[in-house]
Amino acid sequence: MKIEQFPDPYLGTPWQALGARILSSGTQVSVTLGYPAQGLVPRLERDLAAFLGVERVELDLRFRAPEGRVPGPIRNIIAVASGKGGVGKSTTAVNLALALEREGARVGLLDADIYGPSQGMMLGVPDGRRPEVKDGKFFVPIKAHGIQAMSMSFLVTESTPMVWRGPMVSGALQQLLGQTLWDDLDYLIVDMPPGTGDIQLTLSQKVPVAGAVIVTTPQDIALLDARKGIEMFRKVDIPVLGVVENMATFCCPNCGHETAIFGSGGGERIAREFGTALLGRLPLDLRIREEADGGTPTVARDPEGAIAALYRDAARHMAAELWGMRAGARGSGDRLEISMTDD
Repeated sequence: MKIEQFPDPYLGTPWQALGARILSSGTQVSVTLGYPAQGLVPRLERDLAAFLGVERVELDLRFRAPEGRVPGPIRNIIAVASGKGGVGKSTTAVNLALALEREGARVGLLDADIYGPSQGMMLGVPDGRRPEVKDGKFFVPIKAHGIQAMSMSFLVTESTPMVWRGPMVSGALQQLLGQTLWDDLDYLIVDMPPGTGDIQLTLSQKVPVAGAVIVTTPQDIALLDARKGIEMFRKVDIPVLGVVENMATFCCPNCGHETAIFGSGGGERIAREFGTALLGRLPLDLRIREEADGGTPTVARDPEGAIAALYRDAARHMAAELWGMRAGARGSGDRLEISMTDD
């Protein structure tokens, strides 16, 4: 078998068809993918060796992000959204951003929830810390845990309510995005407010969004709102890269019994219904909440841990879907299963 025909573990499409850059000499292989995947190197080395029928492969895995829709310091903007509040969207957004960074990408995080910004607290940015202002009109993003970040919470105190009408909110979003000096980003993750209102319309009309991710829980009411979110993005011609099912299961810390408290299979049903990918299923775990509230989200706190592995897998899958879409060979949601444990 030729290495060019190796099926991508997320898209199921041969690397050659996706436009991967491949160089090989004996058992030494260099591959440049369109999504960051440093955490997959050991697994890919074993899978490639089996695919090629050799004893071992030494893989030099590189990454080059797909080119953006418009020139500038941000190659790809990805919106993380939910149809309703309370599904863990902001926690998912920050962990996906951190996961992309750990996998080898340059990442920014924009908190677009003007009324209820939370990313400052989740990233551990002290209340009262303000971004540097350059030339009297540009914000320098605050760096935290390896990513660049901008949020309305950096400009107001935690106790200041944003009593603004829709046009003011839309204007604030455009300022945060356009007047921030983002530094050479492969991905800008935008943490959207819940729902389908002014911010969503402003983003779709004024910003070249590459794709959207929908966060939901397995509950029927959350799934109903998730459908509305997907339909909204489709109506404004923003492709949905996939669905993240949050709070999928709860594992009792005392006995280890796993329970699907909010139901099961909802994220998979939504993904299948709309022909998109189920990017990941995340547990209902106290540590995720505690670590985000404490300013060191799970992927930053324990990047090699079991829960972080789920976020990193979802982030790779999300970025792979974007690569496949740009290459004209987007996956159908089917994927090869990748065990995150050592053999």
